[in-house]
Amino acid sequence: MEHLEINQRAWDRRTEIHAESSFYNVTGFIKGDSTLNSIEINQLGDVKDKSLLHLQCHFGLDSLSLARLGASVTGVDLSAVAINKANELALTTNLNATFICSDVLQLRQVDNQQYDMVFSSYGVLCWLPELTTWAKVIADSLKSGGQFHLVEFHPFHDVMAGYPYFNTHSPFHESESTYTENSGDEEQNIVTWAHSISEVLTALIDAGLVISQFNEHDYSPYDCFDGLQETSSGKFQLIQNNEPVPMLYSLVATKP
Repeated sequence: MEHLEINQRAWDRRTEIHAESSFYNVTGFIKGDSTLNSIEINQLGDVKDKSLLHLQCHFGLDSLSLARLGASVTGVDLSAVAINKANELALTTNLNATFICSDVLQLRQVDNQQYDMVFSSYGVLCWLPELTTWAKVIADSLKSGGQFHLVEFHPFHDVMAGYPYFNTHSPFHESESTYTENSGDEEQNIVTWAHSISEVLTALIDAGLVISQFNEHDYSPYDCFDGLQETSSGKFQLIQNNEPVPMLYSLVATKP
């Protein structure tokens, strides 16, 4: 479990950096801004009066943005610093959200509730060593008829950056700075894994979920990788041979 300790330390420090960044714009959020993007808003639909579990929620801005839309939100993250910040923001904004500090793969040991929706987004899967347990946690956390929503960075981009497409079960031990504009030269040690799209889909199917929607997108809403161009407002693309490469995929899986 060494990877949990390494990544927890990294995300404890990254939370401190991110909370002070213009990238996350905590001040704007407190004033009423939403941190959600059109992809997840359109996919999730009306969340009013829905119970919603947000996996790998970082310090809770998206969780609390969903609470502003009327959802009863529970956010989960590995970092205790992130969870403390999320709880602070929930009090500041008086929003209906609960936060749990836990490794996602061990979540059912501390939370046995079932929810109308489970949600996770943007750079989440690379921190997990395997997806079989992840998918089972999702399935066990859903009520019958409940939906899992995922919006994730496309592995195509990782392949272009030199990582393998398939999960070899060998983690990558690296030291790198975080993606916000205020990261400076400070680096954190991290451990990550590659996961192909087929691995994601198969894990969810094997957990008993039914894939009802799958889409790929040619842009990122965040300027968080080298070489991106803002080709229209809020849409950052990587152009190769005059064509955009896939940057995101999104899916909906339903529990029968």
